[in-house]
Parts: sequence; C-alpha cells; structure tokens
Amino acid sequence: MTSSTLLSSVEAWWAWLLLVHCVANMPLTKHLRVAIIDSNPALKSTNYLKKDGIPDSRVSTVTPATISFFRDIGAWEHIQQQRHAFFGKMQVWDYTGLGYTRYNARDVCKEYLGCVVENKVLCNSLLLRLQEQKEAIGKMIYPTRLESLVFPSKSRNVGGAGLKPPSTEADSLGHTSKELRRSNLVKLDLSDGQTLYSKLVVGADGSKSNVRQIAGIKTTGWSYPQSAIICTVEHTTENDCAWQRFLPSGPIALLPIGDNFSNIVWTMSPEEALRHKSMSSEDFVMAVNRALDFGYGPHPSSSSLDHYMERLFSGVGDTAASTKECFEVPPRAIGLISERMAFPLSLMHSHDYVSKRLALVGDAAHTVHPLAGQGVNLGFGDAAALAEVISEGVSVGADIGDLSLLNRYENDRKAANVAMAAVLDGFQKMYSVDFGPLNVLRAAAFHGAQYISPLKKNIISYAMGDKKSPLFS
Repeated sequence: MTSSTLLSSVEAWWAWLLLVHCVANMPLTKHLRVAIIDSNPALKSTNYLKKDGIPDSRVSTVTPATISFFRDIGAWEHIQQQRHAFFGKMQVWDYTGLGYTRYNARDVCKEYLGCVVENKVLCNSLLLRLQEQKEAIGKMIYPTRLESLVFPSKSRNVGGAGLKPPSTEADSLGHTSKELRRSNLVKLDLSDGQTLYSKLVVGADGSKSNVRQIAGIKTTGWSYPQSAIICTVEHTTENDCAWQRFLPSGPIALLPIGDNFSNIVWTMSPEEALRHKSMSSEDFVMAVNRALDFGYGPHPSSSSLDHYMERLFSGVGDTAASTKECFEVPPRAIGLISERMAFPLSLMHSHDYVSKRLALVGDAAHTVHPLAGQGVNLGFGDAAALAEVISEGVSVGADIGDLSLLNRYENDRKAANVAMAAVLDGFQKMYSVDFGPLNVLRAAAFHGAQYISPLKKNIISYAMGDKKSPLFS
C-alpha cells in the first residue's frame, strides 16, 4: 500500500502522536493517510488512569505553548480529568546564599508559567484522542518493528506528488504505473514481513533513533558527568511553586504534581546517584530537605547590593510583580512515595533534521540537559512546526517529501533547538565549577534577573515558548 505520511516510532511517542493529531485537525491535511509503526503494546489499548492513585515519578513540565497545542487537537480535556498541577511562581537560587530569583506569571500578565503532568497522563490523553479520531485520521497502526528503509534513487524521480503518473499501464521499459509511482517513494520493510511505501517518513523513535541511523544522519554530542534521580515525595500541604536550587554537583528541582505531592529531579555525579538511590527512604528524604534548605550553604539574604540594584534598575521598564517578593523556603518533604529512578544525562544534536522524504522530530533530532524541563516542549514544537509545513505544502500542491519543503521545517526548528541546548549547556557548565570569583559573578547574574524587569520578562516569555531569545528583543 502507499501511505501519504508514515510515522515511525519505537520509544518516543508524544511528538509523533501530536503530529498525527495536528495533521488530522488541519483542513488541508486531514485527508492524508497515516501509518504508525510501533511495537509498543500500549498502542493497542488505552489505560484509564485513577486520579487518586500514587503519582508516577516520571513527569514533564509543559509550557503554555505546548498546552495550546493540546487544546487545539482536543487532548487537553483528557488531561484536565487527571491529576496535574499548574504553577504560577518559580524560585531559583544558588547554594552559596549570594543570590536568588523569583518569577511570577503576573510578570508577563499570564495566569501560569507551566503545568506539571505525569508522563503516563500525557501519553494516555493523546491515545484517547487518537481513539476518538480513528475514522477521521484514516490511520493504520502496525504493531511491529521497522527492519529497513529504502529511499528512492537520486537518479530517478518519477511519479511524486504534483507529477502525473504515466497514462499507460506500462512504459517502454516494461514498468507498470504502480511500479513507477513506487520508485519515487520510500520502501519500508517491517519485521512481520509486510512492506509499506510512503511519501514521507517521520522518525520520532528516540535518542537512539533507528530511522536516523538507517538514513545515515550524523550527530554531535557528549555525555555529562552527571546522572539525574527522579522520584515523588509527599508534603503536609499542597505545593504551588516550582523550586530549583543549584548545588555544587548540579541542580535539584521540586515540582508540584497536584494534591500534596511533588516531583524531585536531582542532578548529581553517577557515584552520588548510586549512593542516594540505595539510601533508606528516611535518609533520602532527609537529604532532599537538606539540599533544599540550609545544606551546602546559607539562605540568600537581603544586602546593600539588593537595595543598590533595585534603585539602579527601578526605572528600566515596568517593574515585574515578583521583584518585591522575598526568598522563601520550599515546603519540607515528609515521605518518599515512589521508587527512585536514575538515568545518565547527555546532549545530542543531529547535523540534519531532514533529507528527501525524511524528517526527524523530538529526541530523534535532539536531546538536552533536563535542568529546565524543556526537552518535551522542544519535541512538541517540532511536531507542530512540521505539521504546519506539511499543510502549507499541500496548499500549493507540493510534494510533502520534497527536500526544499522540509528544509523550511529544519530551518525553523534547528535555530530554536540549538539556542535552547546552548543555554542549558551553558548553565550546566557554569554551575559545574565551585570557584569564589565565579560564584560572585553567578550571584550578580541572579540579582540582575531579579531586578532588571525587562530581562526577567523576556526570560519568562522564552521559557514559556513565546519568544525565540532569552535576551532583550
């Protein structure tokens, strides 16, 4: 069979699930036939989650831009029926006690900065929506694995979109019109023996993308000397703020997840991660509270530098609502309620996002340091941008697998993703060194972010997905 668009996924679901929904909801692309290749058994049935169950330790922080995507495709209503936590405030501070920054959604006239959602809730909402749109999408799910990709020969370009197929059943060389059409399509051999042909293959199969490797697309990246521990803790009261403290070995984040629960993302050396993972639950909770309170250094306190900077920048634009907010101590954890998971951290970026009849999205194209929780939002941004490019191509009768069309997607997303990767990598490197003069410079940066309102507002808008640069614009 010939499929207008084919999405191949093995590990990373969300980006291509969002892409499927975007394609299905755009008037110009809803006629496209979509084939999904994925051996994951969860595709066969959706799990109806219990809102009052124990929160999973794997969560994502989704930005307002990502939430808009979910609302547009009708998936957000499923998330609203499950546990999730909007947060309108965020506090970031340094273990030296020399500086802190608070952000508030009111700084940019918004209701919230983001929303923390369990990964299984995100996935389930997309699958439920996919089930609702089964007939509209006209999709076919192949619960199998991709064995090989055969791209059309560069020397032959026959029968693509926008070109009329031969009017006869066979050409002078004896090829049938069906064979001629297929000669310009990607051939996909599946592990169950089936063969598909597609105008466009989208690789959304994770950081170790099989699609990317088969296509011969090279990557640049490195492993960080760090691992991240994630888990869920409980409080006596509900947490309504996102907290992040930079420690000598890496940042620790405390993210609200709803009810009296919070998610921990703690970056440290692999050796420390192994030790913290093997601690008793009681000792681990004590270590978490120490890391978020007086451990490693004092709380930031008001100083003459604060007053000087407040006076210096008070006339630069409208004062942000959070400028007057004082440092707060995060809520104490009283118990560990999930397993502790540890995973190594790395940065990877594909040299190319596209080639003829191929596009990469999400972790198949890039992975970043998790300190700002932006990885999932970058993937969703990829999916939305690719869907828009496909729609624009269809509107002018272009071949959706044509490289000149797909390059528009790459040019748009590569710039945004490289910028975010550079910012996060810069933060990681800046906080990997404990050196007196550098500590002072970091503190000055925190003070700047706290008191220079235009800079603070731009940082918030960038993190929320509204701006392309965290600097002044």
